[in-house]
Formats: sequence, C-alpha cells, structure tokens
Amino acid sequence: MEFRDVLTRRRSVRTYAEREVPRDLLERIADAAVVWAPSAGFSQGLRIVVVTDPETRKEIATAAKEDELTAQGRQRWKAAAPVHMVVLTREDDYHDRYRQQDKLKITGGREIEWPAPYWFVDAGAAAMTLMLAAIDEGLDTAIFGVTDLEGLSKTLGLPEDVRFVAVVTMGYPAGTDDQPSAGASVFTRRRKARDDVVRWERW
Repeated sequence: MEFRDVLTRRRSVRTYAEREVPRDLLERIADAAVVWAPSAGFSQGLRIVVVTDPETRKEIATAAKEDELTAQGRQRWKAAAPVHMVVLTREDDYHDRYRQQDKLKITGGREIEWPAPYWFVDAGAAAMTLMLAAIDEGLDTAIFGVTDLEGLSKTLGLPEDVRFVAVVTMGYPAGTDDQPSAGASVFTRRRKARDDVVRWERW
C-alpha cells in the first residue's frame, strides 16, 4: 500500500469485524511506534499496553464513561473494539535523559527549560504511528480518551510514574463501507480554512 493510500484511509472507524487480530501483526504495529515514532533526545518515554482480553477492554471502556455516553444516545463501540493499544508516557525518562552529561554540556550544566511537554508530544506522534501502521496492515482504527484515570490504572496495574495519553482501537473492517462512523464530527463540521491553520514564512 502506498503511503498516500494509508494516509487517506486514516479516519475514526468505530465498527469492527468480530475477528481476532493475530499477535504477530500486533507486535509489528507496536514495534512501528517503538522504533519509528520520534523521541526527544532519544528519551524513549513511550509505553504501550496492548489489550485484547474482552473483560479488560470492557473495564477500559467503563473508565472512558461508555455507559454514561450510551445513555446519552452515543454509539457503544469502545468495549467491542478487538484491540486496545493504551498509549502512555513516563515523563521522568525525559528529565533523566536531559540530565546526562552529553545534554548538560549543551545547556551549560542544567536541564533544558522544556518549551512544551515533549513526553506528550512524542506519545501523540506514537499514537499516529500506531494508527498508520495498523492501516498498512489492513486494519481500521479510532482513538479515545479516558477520564477515570484511577480506574484505568487499577485495571491495567499501571505504575504511578506513567501517565495516560490515549487509547488507539483497531480491528478488521466490518464491511465495505468506507465512510466515517455515524455521529462523527466530520458530518456536522467543516475543516478550518487552510489560511486559518497554515502560515508561510511568518505569522
């Protein structure tokens, strides 16, 4: 599949076939993020928990308020997604890396003043890498957030120094319909004008 084909297939798909995704395929997808997603200073703060167990996926969906959202008329889909890749980050890896001598030589002996939380920036890039890699393997993907972080941590046994970023869902396509899921914002909102988003040379 050409990169342009992968890119144009990147959309939030919330209905998947009831078909197991092989472990080796999921390993390739996870490896794509681990190996190819950017990492500031090669800090490598990315962490991923791959979840295929139905009960655990249900608990993750509960932490994402799926029951409450369904009661409001939203589509129930999170627990049914065959795969959850939970994207996490460890901020301390970044501080540890930039306190090492090769980095301190550049900054005059003190850790840089981070202009942005790059542990989250890198994790976001990793999430996109996961989605593109999954699409290249013939899967559909979506992404969701979790608000009950304590519940999520308990479900997955997360250490205290790891922060949640997002859940990337994936699975085989449910059918031939290549349209975004019903209820998606793309049906009700237009993309901002390019001139509102992209500037050239200066603001």
